[in-house]
Amino acid sequence: MKKLPLLGDITPAQFLRDYWHKKPLLIRQAVPGFKPLLTVDALAELATKNFVESRLITKRDGEWDMQHGPIEAIPARDEKEWTMLVQGVNLFDARADALLRQFRFIPDARLDDLMVSFATDGGGVGPHFDSYDVFLLQAQGQRRWRISAQKDLSLVEGMPLKILSNFQSEEEFVLEPGDMLYLPPHYAHDGTAIGDCQTYSIGFRSPAFQELGENFLQWMADSIDLPGRYADPDLEATGKPAEIPRHMLDTVIEELNKVRFTEDDITIFLGEYLSEPKHNVFFTGPAKPLTFERFLQAAAKKGGVVLSAKSQMLYRGSHVFINGESFAAGRADKAALVALANNRALDAAALADASDDVTDALYAWYTDGWLELA
Repeated sequence: MKKLPLLGDITPAQFLRDYWHKKPLLIRQAVPGFKPLLTVDALAELATKNFVESRLITKRDGEWDMQHGPIEAIPARDEKEWTMLVQGVNLFDARADALLRQFRFIPDARLDDLMVSFATDGGGVGPHFDSYDVFLLQAQGQRRWRISAQKDLSLVEGMPLKILSNFQSEEEFVLEPGDMLYLPPHYAHDGTAIGDCQTYSIGFRSPAFQELGENFLQWMADSIDLPGRYADPDLEATGKPAEIPRHMLDTVIEELNKVRFTEDDITIFLGEYLSEPKHNVFFTGPAKPLTFERFLQAAAKKGGVVLSAKSQMLYRGSHVFINGESFAAGRADKAALVALANNRALDAAALADASDDVTDALYAWYTDGWLELA
């Protein structure tokens, strides 16, 4: 896919300075002439899979209902006010992945996925807010967006959806195919389909610190080393047997205070955590993998290798992360691995210059389905 204008007449640097996390931006014809990448039938087929996250939202007589996938059957197309949401479409369609990668002026550590929403006339998910940044790209038909910077984000109780109880629209836009609306986190919005409508949502990861803390402590549990066992050779008789002894408490405090973590520890944890595939992502290697020698020959002939759309590859300093695994790369190896991570591909020339350790790793990733021949 060729490079798209996306942000209209402003640069990524201007966008990040003036809008990112700050205020909405409406971009008319961000993708001129844009058309849906998948048909409604293709989306519905994806939604039937148990490894695809999907939801079906309907509103009948003012009552909301939400069904989580797999979705065996969608309502009739002439029925109004229903919406089908399919997450992670970029994992299953190369064109959707190429579209998502157009937003890599934001670090991959933040870029999440491409969700496609199909709705019939009047369909939507109600006024709500997201905890992350989102670009809303219109792909088919029209959608009316009403947005608000309101601080009241209280929700209607007892609903299957997180719907704002006191939504007060401040601005309103009708988006045509190719138009795009950016919204920062916690910005209230309500999108309603005008006729049949497809909207592509480019979302970003924004993990809660509580989630990071819990996962980090679990990760650290595998790396701490506290030798020895509690002992109290100078124990004295007590008249209060139920009381925890002061000496015991002081000794345990002293030992647990020996647990330390460094910037390196947090770097490795974060890289593994952010590159870990989602629970519904599975890799399938080639049915008949080439031998190592033939793999290198084919890569040289076909123009190198490319990461699978499902692979997440990150790096920091000497650490390289791919799909939840990490390793330290020496200076000689790092250039090729950084190029692969940043470009999501490694051309034949770079592959020819790669060390044996790198080509061994690439071959292992090829057999695991983490990368493919270009």
